[in-house]
Amino acid sequence: MKRISRELWKTMLVMIFCCGFMSSHAYADDKVDLKAIPDWSIMWGDPPGGLEGVIATSSNHWIKVINGESSPKKPKEVSSAWIRLQLPSHIPKDYGIYIEGVYTQNLWVYIGNRLVREIKFDFPIDRQRSLFSISSEDGGEVVYLKLETSTDRLGIHSVIKLDDYARLTRSFALQDLSNIILGCAFLFIAASTLIGSFFLKKSQLTNWALVSVLNLTLGIIFITYSAFLYANFTGYGGLFTALFDVSLAVFLPALSYFFEKIFDDGKYKLIRWFRKFQVVYSIFSITFMLVNQLNAYRFNKAYFLVSVTVLGFIMISQFILMICFSIILVRRGNKEAVIFSSGFTFLAFMSTLDLICFYASSQNYQFFLWKWGVVGFIIVIVVVLGRRFAINQEHMINYSKELEFYNHQLQLSEKMEIISSLAASVAHEVRNPLQVTRGFLQLIAARTDDKNKEYMGIAIEELDRASVIITDFLTFAKPQLDDLVDLNVSKEISQIEGIIVPLATLYGGRITVSVPSDLHIQGNSSKLKQVLINIIKNSIEAFQVDGQIHIWAYHKNDEVYIHIKDNGEGIEPEQLIKLGEPYYSTKSKGTGLGLMVTFRIIEIMKGHIEFKSQRYIGTEVIIRFPSIAVK
Repeated sequence: MKRISRELWKTMLVMIFCCGFMSSHAYADDKVDLKAIPDWSIMWGDPPGGLEGVIATSSNHWIKVINGESSPKKPKEVSSAWIRLQLPSHIPKDYGIYIEGVYTQNLWVYIGNRLVREIKFDFPIDRQRSLFSISSEDGGEVVYLKLETSTDRLGIHSVIKLDDYARLTRSFALQDLSNIILGCAFLFIAASTLIGSFFLKKSQLTNWALVSVLNLTLGIIFITYSAFLYANFTGYGGLFTALFDVSLAVFLPALSYFFEKIFDDGKYKLIRWFRKFQVVYSIFSITFMLVNQLNAYRFNKAYFLVSVTVLGFIMISQFILMICFSIILVRRGNKEAVIFSSGFTFLAFMSTLDLICFYASSQNYQFFLWKWGVVGFIIVIVVVLGRRFAINQEHMINYSKELEFYNHQLQLSEKMEIISSLAASVAHEVRNPLQVTRGFLQLIAARTDDKNKEYMGIAIEELDRASVIITDFLTFAKPQLDDLVDLNVSKEISQIEGIIVPLATLYGGRITVSVPSDLHIQGNSSKLKQVLINIIKNSIEAFQVDGQIHIWAYHKNDEVYIHIKDNGEGIEPEQLIKLGEPYYSTKSKGTGLGLMVTFRIIEIMKGHIEFKSQRYIGTEVIIRFPSIAVK
C-alpha cells in the first residue's frame, strides 16, 4: 500500500506539471492581431429566403459588436440569429478563423454564399468552438454564421481570431488538453485505489472504495466538460452529457459519505440524513435524465431546473454543512479536519477567484481555476485517507502487541496455577520427611566421632538448602501476607543495606541509595525485603568490572516507584520476556524460583514489576506499588 501511495503522489505531480505546461502553451498562442477583424454584427431571428434573405436585409436590423465583447442578451422569443463579419481585403496563405466561445446548438458557416462548416447538436449542449480555414482568395469576403438553439443562450462570447491556421489549430487542440489530462489522471488514480483496496482489511475497504469513486467521477466530469469532445465527436454528445450528469449525481453523495466515514462515522444524524437525501435526489435526477433523453429532450427546461438550479442549491448546502462541521472538528483539535478544511478552503478560494474574474470581465471569462482547486482538494483527500490508513496500521500493530502480551500473560498464569498447586502438595509431603531425617541426623552426629560429624554436618546443610527451596515453593504457591502493615520504603531499604552492601563489596562493587523518607506503601515487611534482596542479589551476581548499583525511589500518579539499576552484563531481549516464568533462569545454576517468588509477592501486594536491559550495559528493574497516605 505504501508503494501505491507513492505512485499516486507521482501521478499527481506529473499531472500538475503537464497540465501547467500545456496550459501555458495554449494561452501563449492567444496573442493575435485583433485589428484584422475590428468588429462584427448580429441579427436576431431568421428572415425568409435563407442566406439570400440575410444578405438582402438592411443594416438597420444588424447590431454592431466590438470584437472581443459578448453578444447582446438574447430576446426570450428568439431561437436563432445570424452573425456577420467582414474579412480583410488581403489575407495571407493558409490562414483561418477561430471562435473560441459560441453559444449555440446548431451552427452553419458561410464564406460569401459558400457553406464551409455545419455542426448540429441534438443534445442540450450550447457551448461550441468553431475553427475553419480561409484562403487568400477569400480576401474581402463576408462571413456569415447562422446560430440556432433551444436554450436561453445564443451568440458569441469571445474574441474572433484571424491568424495562421496551424497556430489556431494548435490553440484549438490544446485548449481542453488540460481537462483531458486531469481527467485521465483521476481515472488512473481511481483504478489504482480500486486495485489497492483488494489488499486491505474489510474495515478500510469502504474509505478506499469511496476515494476510488470520487476520482472516477471527477475524471469523467473533467473529460466530458471539454468542448473538444463535442466538437470532434458530435455523434456521442448525448452519451457525454449523460456521463457528466451521472458522474456529478454520484460524486456529491459520495463526497458526503466520505466526510461522514472519516470525521463523523454516524455520530451526527444531520450529516447522515443529508447524505440519504442526496442519494434519493441523485436517483431521481438520473431517472429524469433517462426519461428526458428517451423523449428527445422534450422536458429539457424541467430537467435543467432539476439538474442545475436545484442541484446548485443542494451543492451550496452541502459545502456549508461540511464547512460548519469541519470548523467544529478543528476547534476540537482534529488534525484530519484541519487538513480537510485547508483543501476545502483552497477549492473555495480558487472558485472565488474564477467568479471575480468572470464578473470583472463582463462575463466573458472562461472558468479554469476551479480545476486546480479540485486537484488540491483531491490531494488533501488522499492525504487524509493515507493518514487514516497509517493510523489504522499503527493501531493494528499495537493491538497485535497487546494481544501477544495478554496471550503470554494468560499462558504464564495457567502455568503458575498448575505449578502452584503442584508445589503446595509436593512441599507439604516432602517437608515433613526432611525434618524427621534432619532430626535423626543431629542425634547421630552427637554420638559419633569427629570425622563422621563432618559428614553429618554436610548432610544437614544440604537438607537445610532443600528446606529453603521448599519454603520458596510454599511462598510461591501460597504467599503469607496476612499481617499487612504500613511500610516506610526508606526504612525497609535501609534495614537490608547491612546485608547487601557487604555482599556488593565482596564482589568488587558498590551500592548508592537515594530514597526519600516520605514514601509509604502497604504490605508485609519480610516479604518486601525478600523481593528487594532477590533483585539486588541478582544485580550483584551480574557485576562486571567496577560494578555499580543505584537504588532510588519517588512518588508519581498515586504510586511509589522503586528503581534498581546496575551496570552488569545485561539480558538479551528474548531472555527478558521470559523472566518470572517457572524454572527459567539466566544463571547456569539457577532454579528460577527466586524471580518466581518475587513476581508472586509483588502481584499479591498489588504491585507491578518491569525490566529494562541492554546487553553489556546493564539492567534496570522498576517496581511500582500503590501509595498510601500516612495519617
